[in-house]
Amino acid sequence: MPAVSTARLEARISPELQKMLKRAAEIQGRTLTDFVVTAVQDAAQRAIEQAEIIRLSLADQQLFAEVLLSPPKPGPALKRAMARHDKLARAE
Repeated sequence: MPAVSTARLEARISPELQKMLKRAAEIQGRTLTDFVVTAVQDAAQRAIEQAEIIRLSLADQQLFAEVLLSPPKPGPALKRAMARHDKLARAE
């Protein structure tokens, strides 16, 4: 099997927190390291997802819906792009 590359992370925590983490890991039948890594990974994923979610005000939501329901007429640049696309699509 190929060697797996890993990185080390250290954290200073209170003895009470360490005891709680060990207990939680034991309850789940996991090692302390596995428990902590999984918990941190889940928290990181949630933080990233929350940061990447687009949040719109009510006015922005209404404007977005209106544009979807009644899009503006294509401008010259979009018409040229559509013509190029059609030409390329026919060539295939």
